[in-house]
Amino acid sequence: MTNTKDIIIKLKEVRKEKNLSYGDILDLMEKNNDFLSKSTISRVFADGSEDMSFRYEETIRPIANALLDIETIEDDDSIDTRAMKSLLKYKVQRIEELEAEIEHLKASLDKEKVKYHEKLDQERERSRQSIEFLKEQIQYKDKRMDFLLDAVKEKDALHNRMLEQILTCPCRGKVNEG
Repeated sequence: MTNTKDIIIKLKEVRKEKNLSYGDILDLMEKNNDFLSKSTISRVFADGSEDMSFRYEETIRPIANALLDIETIEDDDSIDTRAMKSLLKYKVQRIEELEAEIEHLKASLDKEKVKYHEKLDQERERSRQSIEFLKEQIQYKDKRMDFLLDAVKEKDALHNRMLEQILTCPCRGKVNEG
């Protein structure tokens, strides 16, 4: 597989060989329903541009398709041009395969997200039910504790009254004497 630097060098050679202006390239691209700005094309063909970074799909491929007509390999194409067209066609095919794989992976990821969220919702519901149950248990225990506390207070009050009666009983001291 070739790199973008080699493609740009070949595109410059083809442009020089065919003596094409930027306007001519724009016209060829327009016939293929591809559109780039003139400034983008001038950057691609500028001196030293092969060392710059360009997006293949958005910038390099439309220019290559216009200059090389990469979709058809013709008999009068040089060996280098045939090789370049083949490589570019392979790149296009590979990019399409990778884009399809990305879409497939995105769909799989979305399915997994849905499963995860459904599982998370179920877990939240279980937790909510558990919390509600525990709250009910706490309320039930609070009521029992209040009931027991009231019973203890009532017992203490009864105990205190009995103790008071014993301590204030007029016969209290006579039992020991007799």
